[in-house]
Amino acid sequence: MKKIITSESVNIGHPDKTCDVIADAFLDEALKQDAFAQMAVECAIKDNLLMIYGEATTFAKINYSKIAKNVLKEVGYKNPFKVIIKISEQSSEINNAVVQHEFCANDQGIVYGYACDETKEFMPLPIMLAHKLMKRYNDFIASRKDFFSDAKSQVSVLYDNDIPKEITTILISASHAENLTHKEINNILLENVIKPVIEKYPKTFSDNTKFIINPSGRFTIWGSFADSGCVGRKIVVDSYGGVGRVGGGCFSSKNATKVDRSAAYYSRYVAKNIVARGYAKRCEIQVSYAIGQNQPMSLYIETFGTNNISTKEIEKFVAENFNFSPSNIIKELDLLKPIYKATACFGHFGREEFAWEKIKQI
Repeated sequence: MKKIITSESVNIGHPDKTCDVIADAFLDEALKQDAFAQMAVECAIKDNLLMIYGEATTFAKINYSKIAKNVLKEVGYKNPFKVIIKISEQSSEINNAVVQHEFCANDQGIVYGYACDETKEFMPLPIMLAHKLMKRYNDFIASRKDFFSDAKSQVSVLYDNDIPKEITTILISASHAENLTHKEINNILLENVIKPVIEKYPKTFSDNTKFIINPSGRFTIWGSFADSGCVGRKIVVDSYGGVGRVGGGCFSSKNATKVDRSAAYYSRYVAKNIVARGYAKRCEIQVSYAIGQNQPMSLYIETFGTNNISTKEIEKFVAENFNFSPSNIIKELDLLKPIYKATACFGHFGREEFAWEKIKQI
């Protein structure tokens, strides 16, 4: 059966993603001073207004305005911003349920982890290509003044019996200086962004690829002056590009007791370990939690009929080698360190620098 799967990625200048990066910069600063900080400080942006809000229970001294403005400068804004801050401590009832003799789940909810063998990163090809295009774009514009950081990519891949056969379409929309013509933008991005990425894949993948660049025409008004943004609106971009399912919560702004984030990381870790060992070609894991509990409520492993060993053997492998308790997740993946700002753009998965992407030595 043939089908086309499409995934997208966004660069740091997209207002939603800007807010994700700012929120995780707050988290990192808290963890630098207080490894046990309980953080959920978010933000929203529109024009030259940034609102920072949420909960923080920590002894860390955090200059929220300064951190946010530093990120806005990194994004490329040159105008001043008005910053409004509304932050309280985490509810004592929640805090008492979470911080016991060991860390317990900070909320109820379901999370998913996914892995497949179609790329070396054990990720779906469309989302990996979309992220690589945005990373290449971000690196490319670092030395230029005629392109800006608000950009999006979208990649469509033709599958035949669940095997990727062809990149059918690559779409990029990128903000730019007024003096550039559409033809110049098309040629520059094709030569400097798209081709360096796709040339690393088999040529047959892109023989007939259609390239679409800035289909709306001009894109000179960008970022928060073109659109509003807030934390957590890119959960599909952040995970598997619509191939694997996602849970109900976002990642950015949340410290490791929030299982929306940490258990999603761990589920990816386990799914990748199953696929990397050849036990299945595709694997999705669902885990559910209850607030204040130190063990998951349920665990389900789906291999979509691609398993090379029995389901019981896979379940036994997971039960004997992995522990989904929040306390163990935090310890095994070393999640009390200030590592989170780096996760916020270009995807949380498929990047070898993170602990949840390692193959466990067993």
